[in-house]
Amino acid sequence: MTTTPSVHRRRLFASALAGAGAWFASKTVAKAAPMVSNRAKVVYHVSDRDKVSFALGNIRNHFDGMGGPDKVTIALVVHGPALKLFQRDAADPDVTKRMADFVAAGLAPAACIHSMKAQNVTLTDLLPGFVVAERGGVVRIAELQSQGYVYLKP
Repeated sequence: MTTTPSVHRRRLFASALAGAGAWFASKTVAKAAPMVSNRAKVVYHVSDRDKVSFALGNIRNHFDGMGGPDKVTIALVVHGPALKLFQRDAADPDVTKRMADFVAAGLAPAACIHSMKAQNVTLTDLLPGFVVAERGGVVRIAELQSQGYVYLKP
């Protein structure tokens, strides 16, 4: 079977059109793509009391393994029974010290509003640095994930 000159021209035109479209699309996407930071972003999710110390160890290892807090952004979302261990009056001195160090290094801890209400806890009852996850801990985690944070639950 032979191709006629008109079939050959149509194929050539279609290939050229596809190539031009791909080139244009790549330039448009490149302009629309946001700048990506060199900082890793991680959210740690802690809800179990028996995982608090382990999670804090993971956070320390994460800061150290990445080369310091200037290389990684770490958020901590606490809810459920674990919240009790972050209350000023109930916190272990080791937890208090580690959290103070982490907050100074840039850790962003958030407490679930629903857990706070259930446990009758205010922000002033928690260790320094905490903010309230106003729409709930799990909603805050989902928000952070939508912003590119990697989810870790020790």
